[in-house]
Amino acid sequence: MPQACCGAPHGLVLRIVPHSNLAILDPIWTTAYMSRNHGYMIYDTLFGTDEKAQIKPQMVESWTESPDHRLWTFKLRKGLEFHDGKPVTSEDVTASLARWGKRDAMGVALFTFVERMDTPAPDTFRIFLREACGFTLEALGKPSSNVPFIMPKRIAETDAFKQIEEHIGSGPYVFKKDEFKPGDKAIYLKNTKYVPRKEAPSGTTGGKNVYVDRVEWNLALRDAQAQVNALQKGEVDIIEQLSFEHFETVKKDATLQLPAYDTVGLQYMARFNHLAKPFDNPKVRQAVLAAFSQETFLKAQVGVKELYKVCPSMFTCGTPYGSAFGSEIQSKSNMKKAQELLKASGYDGTPILIMKPTDLASIQKLPDVAAQLMRQAGFKVDLQAMDWQTLVARRSKKDPVDKGGWHMFLTAWQAHDIWNPIANAAFDTRGEKSGWFGWASDDKMIELRAAFMRETDEAKKKKMAEVLQARAFEIGTHVPLGEFRAPMAASKKVSGFFVSNGNLYWNLKKN
Repeated sequence: MPQACCGAPHGLVLRIVPHSNLAILDPIWTTAYMSRNHGYMIYDTLFGTDEKAQIKPQMVESWTESPDHRLWTFKLRKGLEFHDGKPVTSEDVTASLARWGKRDAMGVALFTFVERMDTPAPDTFRIFLREACGFTLEALGKPSSNVPFIMPKRIAETDAFKQIEEHIGSGPYVFKKDEFKPGDKAIYLKNTKYVPRKEAPSGTTGGKNVYVDRVEWNLALRDAQAQVNALQKGEVDIIEQLSFEHFETVKKDATLQLPAYDTVGLQYMARFNHLAKPFDNPKVRQAVLAAFSQETFLKAQVGVKELYKVCPSMFTCGTPYGSAFGSEIQSKSNMKKAQELLKASGYDGTPILIMKPTDLASIQKLPDVAAQLMRQAGFKVDLQAMDWQTLVARRSKKDPVDKGGWHMFLTAWQAHDIWNPIANAAFDTRGEKSGWFGWASDDKMIELRAAFMRETDEAKKKKMAEVLQARAFEIGTHVPLGEFRAPMAASKKVSGFFVSNGNLYWNLKKN
């Protein structure tokens, strides 16, 4: 246990300014990264993904796969214990996976192959597949939303479409629910009973060593300049997502650092509500695709050239499935084409309600750019401002727009979430059964995606991913808006940063 420092009333405290407010505490119910980050503080995972995109065991000690690839047997490592003192058992695992498999895009895909699961021993669980699939471990070790976090069975049995009410995990930190104040602070204490793995941390794998007694998330400090001022004064230790406007300021400050934690970056995305008119018409969605020049969004939102790049792919550029195939409607289009497509679509002048977050610096300019470009294309636009957590709650509603619904929101995805057709939630086209907001519907994409899941030949999978992407552009599932790196700023008193998604707070030391 680290010794208390400098008269701090709570021992050694790491003070962080997260990228947004924390309102939803259920990381399975939503894909919001704040909820995912909260999940990583208090829960653990069966597997993780390291910085080289390799799947490594985390809670699992060992596993076997049958010769026909249809039976997977997993044994949990010793010493796993929930924060309430109860041991983690195989029944907790299967209940957690079952709930996750109803919400997450990759989880839903995996469970189309799952015939059943069982628990022959308290430390052993098995997954029986109807047929072999090539992504079982990749799904169990997926590093980002929605992460298959392991919860106690009684909590995991909560309806997947209702939020959990208890927040007990077996991870490196314990959540102080009694001190939680949305919009103000979230507090996490070191889990002194946590037994970390021996491997060095990498991505979401390896040892989750905790060298501080307490982590405080400052949820109230939303002004970008005030955040930098607080960092320079030593009032906070880390700004999780530095505003792009202050990048050069921090870069020149000898007392601060810009930790190099990310190797693949993020992608901006505009998402349509396919249930709401006029976006139930693919021709209207195509007009938006043609209007949305990535460079326009990136210049306005990021501005710092070294932090962004145009990418025609719906998958992450520079990864195996990154390709320009089928992207011409956006990558080779212009405003005149957008105007022609909108006129031909039969658009009736319905105002498009775009939700604009006011407190998320990394995306808050995107809706303004979207509104400007759509008006140029001939749309009427209703731009409505709200905080990010209100947006996250509202985007889950399928109500008509005039009764609290919506037409469009803009967001950012980390590379691991979108770099293949299974993980990319926007490629889930099961209509109202889709796990992600927007509820796109297309039988052809369902068939193509199912074939991709079954394929094991990598060369064939790349071709299939291109066909899937072309179809997504054709029907307008969403709009990719380019890629960027989100800089983190920290005091030089903090060390131990490692390649991850930038939101993992173990392994860090503070002097």
